[in-house]
Amino acid sequence: MTGRIDAVGIIGAGAVGHTVATLLTAAGWCDRLLIASGSERSAIALVTDLEDMREVIASSVRAETTTVPALRACEAVVVCPRAEFTNTADHDIRMAGLHANAPVIASLGRRLVGYDGVVLVVTNPVDVMTRLFAAASGAARVYGVGSATDTARYRLALAHLLAVPVDSVQGQVIGEHGDAAVVCASATRVGGLPTAVPLRAIHDELTDRPRRINQCLGRARSGPAGAVLAALRAALGLADTVVELSVVNPDGTCLGTPLRFKGGAPTVVLPDLDPVERRLLATADRKIRTAYRLIEHHLEGATP
Repeated sequence: MTGRIDAVGIIGAGAVGHTVATLLTAAGWCDRLLIASGSERSAIALVTDLEDMREVIASSVRAETTTVPALRACEAVVVCPRAEFTNTADHDIRMAGLHANAPVIASLGRRLVGYDGVVLVVTNPVDVMTRLFAAASGAARVYGVGSATDTARYRLALAHLLAVPVDSVQGQVIGEHGDAAVVCASATRVGGLPTAVPLRAIHDELTDRPRRINQCLGRARSGPAGAVLAALRAALGLADTVVELSVVNPDGTCLGTPLRFKGGAPTVVLPDLDPVERRLLATADRKIRTAYRLIEHHLEGATP
């Protein structure tokens, strides 16, 4: 990794925003963290906590509170607020925040119209919210973090089921960050060789793993925050690597897609899919488009 970044902005001082800020303070490759939150008290408290950490570990990263419009000065902005709502869903859990989170994300997009830096959306349902933020802001480099976490979970689960080292597993999860996620089983390799993927067991684990975290911790923090850092390093040109991110295409699709970043520029590197996987990807696309139509009215007045 080469180079340094002046400032990264974070919108939202909740579980994920706090964890992202903590990891960035420890990583030390940006000079400033600018924290904006719907609750000024939460933003101040987070900055205070980060100041303590900075002193303890002798980090050079300085944190400060700011407003959303002031985040235009940042090279990247992480969007991770969560509206107040009670999630009572027992399936399609990530889609449950669709109507509550949509006005929040659309409003943030309107306040950052024309932003020319990197935007990473974390708020769920992340694929829909990524498209909404991109449409509301007109920003060109908007990505959603979701499939990167799913891919990590897939590799961990498959390694456990096959009793092999995790680093011997090459495989990806694409499509929706949710129940319509597509496991690219036909392209998965273990030790460089094709393998029979126990799909039922994999899908069970991909469903149960976040549920176990949520039941005991309230919501996942470290996994999504780690995915944010990996995506930031790639999109800001600090590391050349492949990351699975939601990306908005001209035809309106917004699906988790493997992107190879080189010098911060992304290239789609979709694996070869078998007919079943292609059908599943099309199903995920229809699902996300349908959800988007339900909330796109929040874009009124948002045209740049």
